[in-house]
Amino acid sequence: MPDSPFDDYLDLVEAARELGIHPQSLRRLIKQGRVPATLFAGKYLIERDKLDMFKSSYDPRPGRKPIRRLL
Repeated sequence: MPDSPFDDYLDLVEAARELGIHPQSLRRLIKQGRVPATLFAGKYLIERDKLDMFKSSYDPRPGRKPIRRLL
């Protein structure tokens, strides 16, 4: 049986699970252009190698917190 052309791709939910974030957060990152994805048949597809490159430099924690002053 030949390999599927989609073996090198993850859908939005699978990619979000691999990153450890909510799918809606990943959708937002895609729309911001931070994660390269292709819209195919109404679903986002993300290449595995590009997701791995993004994952190596991505910090899922929210933005910086204000520093509390002691006095």
